[in-house]
Amino acid sequence: MPNVPRGHVHSRAQLLERAALALRMQHFAEAEQLAAEALKASRTDVAAVSILAQALLAQMRGEEAIAPLEKAARRHKDPTIEMLLGQALDAARRRAEGNERLRRATVRQVAQQFARDGRFGEAIDALENALALAPPSVDLQLDLAHLHMHRNDRRKARAVLLEAQELAPDRSDVLTTLARVFFLDGEIALAADTFRRALALAPEDALTRIHLAACLLELGDRDAGEANLRLAIRGRPEMLGPATYVLFQSSHGRFFFRRSAAAGFLQREPASGGI
Repeated sequence: MPNVPRGHVHSRAQLLERAALALRMQHFAEAEQLAAEALKASRTDVAAVSILAQALLAQMRGEEAIAPLEKAARRHKDPTIEMLLGQALDAARRRAEGNERLRRATVRQVAQQFARDGRFGEAIDALENALALAPPSVDLQLDLAHLHMHRNDRRKARAVLLEAQELAPDRSDVLTTLARVFFLDGEIALAADTFRRALALAPEDALTRIHLAACLLELGDRDAGEANLRLAIRGRPEMLGPATYVLFQSSHGRFFFRRSAAAGFLQREPASGGI
């Protein structure tokens, strides 16, 4: 197996480019090693997991691909990852699970293509038909809810999400989407409680913390709202924009004439606690 040179630091993008080339050249052991190296920086990077899984499958080691694929699937809900996971499960002789994963991935790809083409009604039909023909899938329900929200049909989105919540009460992505529906419907206290539950499951989710802060500010709890905004941006400069927007837009937020002043305000040390 070729060795990655230790004396040179490669960026993840360079590692992925080399891994993809190795995969195309059918140098599967090299592709596996390079993708594994890239994954050290981000354990759920979709491109790295995809290359790693394809390399392992090509080496008849599909069972080893299951764990990283499952982790990536939980985070990203990517149809390509779902397809590869189905193949890996099948290679591990878990054929019923593999076939179900492949079925769901196919449906999601079809629905996403319809949505990209602006054919939202057909996308919804594809998901509803798939859900009617097999045991409920939380991932398909979540996709369906997002499509209903895109069409501003929050009543249907809420109904689908409540069913998904019963099936998977520990899915933070279901809770955050449901909380957004509550917020848009003006049920701010319920939205805040639901965002809190999602944060308990995924405490590092900065965007969910920003949504919680928006609820708290609307409820008039400025101290807790601002504390959560500060916690959300700590070590995450990319979150400064969404946090500043929430601070500006809230009916109980703050107005600054300069963006730099807002940034300085939010970058103060957060109070202890946060939630």
